[in-house]
Amino acid sequence: MARITASVYTSHVPAIGAALDLGKSQEPYWQPLFKGYEPSKQWMADNTPDVIFLVYNDHATAFSLEMIPTFAIGTAASFTPADEGWGPRPVPQVIGHPELAAHIAQSVIQDDFDLTIVNKMDVDHGLTVPMSLMFGQPGGPNPAWPCPVIPFAVNVVQYPVPSGKRCFMLGQAIRRAIESFDQPLKVQIWGTGGMSHQLQGPRAGLINQPFDNAFLDRLIADPAGQAAVPHIDYVREAGSEGIELVMWLIARGAMADVAGGPAPTVRHRFYHVPASNTAVGHLILENN
Repeated sequence: MARITASVYTSHVPAIGAALDLGKSQEPYWQPLFKGYEPSKQWMADNTPDVIFLVYNDHATAFSLEMIPTFAIGTAASFTPADEGWGPRPVPQVIGHPELAAHIAQSVIQDDFDLTIVNKMDVDHGLTVPMSLMFGQPGGPNPAWPCPVIPFAVNVVQYPVPSGKRCFMLGQAIRRAIESFDQPLKVQIWGTGGMSHQLQGPRAGLINQPFDNAFLDRLIADPAGQAAVPHIDYVREAGSEGIELVMWLIARGAMADVAGGPAPTVRHRFYHVPASNTAVGHLILENN
């Protein structure tokens, strides 16, 4: 039986990828941010999973306003880093896990969640930046990512977007799907995006540190309560792009304590402002 061993939560700011790719990670502006992920890279080296189920949002690369799936699961054998207008990031192809992805799709759809099945798509910074933060930049003797990844794209760009409650319940369905897979795989589920930020309008550049830290507190201790928070609270308190935080609830819903198991162990927590014009949040929870 496959099992979820941990969940990882992190922002996926595109400027972070650019700083890494251009060799700027040790510059004074960026150094405090990357220092906050050093414990995470060590934890990942010690706890590399067999598969990562990575929840993120596409930024008009694989999808556009012509086609907007609410939930889309990547079932391909590999996924190419996307060209987002300035060339693709210099990172390896993402290797998928078609067998587990197909099983999850079958199980979750039969569990009454509608998924779009995607057999070919490019993946953008929403997926590759978290990989770089947690594993470091591949290269030299390690030219590939260390494990397969199942991309799971969520629409948090064009309204209507899924509620926090819907995302939380979907995480529970994903946990059930993974646990019914008949291979002994260690799986991590990652929720990415956020935290508070707004990219346009009079509130462009908004960062709400008290809201962000309260979200992290509640995500750990009261995830069901956080899942009940309506969209308007995210938009009002965390900015128009702060709604990305509902994707973290998919990962949190998949953890063992939500199904009546023991509370997870907090392995690492980090928060930093600023990174570009956003707040960066990060959390690692390990199942017991």
